[in-house]
Amino acid sequence: MKKLTLIFLFPVLLSSPFGSHGLIREEGGPGDSLSNTLLWRISGKNLHRSSYLFGTMHVLCAQDAQLSDSMKSIISRCDEIYFEINLDDIMGMVQSLKYMRMMDNRRLSDLLDSVDYHKVRNYFDQQGSILPFSMLERFKPLLISSLIEEDGLDCKVTNGMELVIQKEAHQRSKKIRGFETAEYQAGLFDSIPYEQQAKDLVNYIDSMDYYKKSTLQLVEVYRQQDLNKIDSLTRSGESGMANYVDLLLYGRNRKWVDSLQTILPSRSLVVAVGAGHLPGEQGLINLLRKKGYEVSPVRN
Repeated sequence: MKKLTLIFLFPVLLSSPFGSHGLIREEGGPGDSLSNTLLWRISGKNLHRSSYLFGTMHVLCAQDAQLSDSMKSIISRCDEIYFEINLDDIMGMVQSLKYMRMMDNRRLSDLLDSVDYHKVRNYFDQQGSILPFSMLERFKPLLISSLIEEDGLDCKVTNGMELVIQKEAHQRSKKIRGFETAEYQAGLFDSIPYEQQAKDLVNYIDSMDYYKKSTLQLVEVYRQQDLNKIDSLTRSGESGMANYVDLLLYGRNRKWVDSLQTILPSRSLVVAVGAGHLPGEQGLINLLRKKGYEVSPVRN
């Protein structure tokens, strides 16, 4: 079930306990530069209770997918958890598999020559997949690429920060919600030419050593909780996907902030989304500040 859930997490790769008794100490104020933390407090404006913003990484080695005491304490006190999608809606995600297929009944073999097609097919035949390739080859190629992420990690057992937070939330009987549906996320990829996606899929497989090094670099930056470096790595992609950063990141950020302005006054939230969504001029931290909220770093 874990691997099936990870299919639906948006394919952009993108903690140690603090103090005693899970106490939270905050550093700096809303005007400060980004501190080395993935955890941020949202307060001020018309809020009676604080909410929190946390940057996740969708796939990590299991030993790295841990929650700090401060994060556990915050989850215990919040009303709801917001992910990019509602991970508790398993039936809805399974039903949305049909939207992950390419339009017009296209297959990967329609986008690639025979050499590249068999290269991709052989990769999944050798590595194995949760879904049969006959089904997988109908998927939008960027979604297929997301299934290769785990191969870039130096570990046999993987996990995701969302899944760890979900487990903690269940233990605390917290409601889980999502900003988007899996159907909506899959539909985003229809705006990116399938040919470009297929080209990047082949390039990914051809350059596994390079991408493995890049993945490990991103994991290390995530461990350091350095949002400035995460922002730099997110925007410096060499593939054609770098041309769609507004579609994949910034446009979604703007919609989420619009939703949060309606939700935040009535309840305390933990908003846990990919870390690449937090930093930058069009990141969630800055966009929330522009709406009048105080967004302050919390030691994690």
